[in-house]
Amino acid sequence: MDDQNRNLILATALSFIVILVWFVVFPPPEPDPVDPNAPEATAQDTTGQGADDGTATGPTAAPGTDATGQQTADAVTDDAPRLPVETPSLDGSISLKGGRLDQLSLRNYRETLEPGSDTVQLLAPVGSQTAYYGLFGWAPGAGLTAEQVPDANTVWQIEQGETLTPDSPVTLRWDNGQGLVFRREISVDEKFMFSVRQSVENTGGGTPSLAPYGIVARHGVPEEMKNFFILHEGLIAMADGELSEIDYDDVADYEFNPREGAPAEVIQVQENGWIGFTDHYWMTTLVPEAGTPFKAVTKYDPKRDIYQTEAVQPTLTVEPGKTVAAKTRLFAGAKEWDTIRNYENQHGVARFLDSIDWGWFFFLTKPIFAVLHWLNVTLHEAGIGGSMGWAIIALTFLIKALLLPLAFKSYVSMAKMKELQPQMEKIKEAAGDDKQKLQKDMMELYKKEKVNPASGCLPILLQIPIFFSLYKVIFVTLELRHAPWVGWIRDLSAPDPSSIFNLFGLLPWAAPEPGSILALIFIGILPILLGVSMWLQQKLNPAPTDPTQQMIFAWMPWVFMFMLGSFASGLVLYWIANNTITFAQQYIIMRSQGYKPDVLGNIKSSFRRGADGDEKK
Repeated sequence: MDDQNRNLILATALSFIVILVWFVVFPPPEPDPVDPNAPEATAQDTTGQGADDGTATGPTAAPGTDATGQQTADAVTDDAPRLPVETPSLDGSISLKGGRLDQLSLRNYRETLEPGSDTVQLLAPVGSQTAYYGLFGWAPGAGLTAEQVPDANTVWQIEQGETLTPDSPVTLRWDNGQGLVFRREISVDEKFMFSVRQSVENTGGGTPSLAPYGIVARHGVPEEMKNFFILHEGLIAMADGELSEIDYDDVADYEFNPREGAPAEVIQVQENGWIGFTDHYWMTTLVPEAGTPFKAVTKYDPKRDIYQTEAVQPTLTVEPGKTVAAKTRLFAGAKEWDTIRNYENQHGVARFLDSIDWGWFFFLTKPIFAVLHWLNVTLHEAGIGGSMGWAIIALTFLIKALLLPLAFKSYVSMAKMKELQPQMEKIKEAAGDDKQKLQKDMMELYKKEKVNPASGCLPILLQIPIFFSLYKVIFVTLELRHAPWVGWIRDLSAPDPSSIFNLFGLLPWAAPEPGSILALIFIGILPILLGVSMWLQQKLNPAPTDPTQQMIFAWMPWVFMFMLGSFASGLVLYWIANNTITFAQQYIIMRSQGYKPDVLGNIKSSFRRGADGDEKK
């Protein structure tokens, strides 16, 4: 076996092993089983332990309080008064009992592609199956008790506004009857960012201290969680440039923190940061004003299965006749790349784009998606339907153009190796069984003819990190979700829905369910095109004479075809485009070097070999 074939087989085997390991280690995620006997989650007492230094105690997030001081979920009733929230992107309401933002749906996103599918519900009130909400308030400090500040049971009055819209902010008011008047001014933009300004007016004679806070609480782990290794879903925090991604399991393993009154961890943020929860495509995070120090807290109540994030700002003192205020923003919505980038660049939310899980290859995934997004927008504005699919093809052209110098060198080297084949055969005959002499003579030939036998592997090896990076981009980014391309491809983030099982829709029965064994066998149109494109690419060169090499090359396209059949359609589309462009590049370069690939002849010879093999059997 000569060095060229050995290197090609090595590169092919490496690619095969890497993708096989990826497929085995990172299988499609399956939903967690639901225990029908599990008790329904209720709210917890999240009051921190008081301090002797006059600072505020920890905030309370739960909806109600019983005689023992424990918070109870049944304090919240369905008939609590509500304030509607209506924006071009959001639909929901604020409960005046606690002033909680606990009903929120995303107008522009549906649960499925089926007609009439429900919009995605992001936040839900206590008492629902998966309660998830944002809450703001004041933690009492020196000169105050818990009863003198608003809590999750407080019923606020509407002082201004009837419906929260981008053009009409609202103001809530509560008077504690003991000299303090609390106001909460809430505004929202046309996307997903709420702005909450909390103020306290001291109309009495004392000088109390209290600390403003924001809370995002989640009862239980979300049912729609993917549980996929390459995707982070859980708690997330950015503290002065350092990103923390915390899994739900890790939060549940926290040790009890006496000051926070629960299993908790605390991060002191000096200037810029944010904290909250991130899902696959959605996110709810607290964003204090840039330059404002705050305490970022992650908590867990094991008894009631409640996860909680807090942003507690420094304690403020309110002198008689004065008013103090603090401002916090709350992002609650979809992780749209363009929207989040705008909040980062135009509104000072530091490193907000890192809320998207770019992974280990972030130095590739970030620029790849930036270019893909630009191509998609450009094609969409040009009126081209299925623009994201065409953007993937255009991105493939750009990547191949960047790698063209390396590919050119590789293909030229391969062409020269073919020219040297007669000389290499003579060297093998002369060396006989003397492997050391064979290796030495071969190296001298390569040096004399200025040929690098390993250069043919480099383009293949470079494709591996690019392939994995694009896989990550297609899996984690919202812009690929439910993105159509042509005809039957309605979601580029999902596998090809067509199937040989029903002759691609011609027979009157449904295709196998995605993820099933039948779906792995009865693949769709795109995976078949992938296999054909790999097979045609092989036919640029005659089949190797070695029987083992022949077998590997013969089976490789069809093995890859079935392996990648359950991958996202967008990734398979990229691979098909990559194979097609590679075929054209290699053909043109070989012709330029005086070698004319006999594609049709190689195809015919492969069928003749197959027929000869059958006759021998």
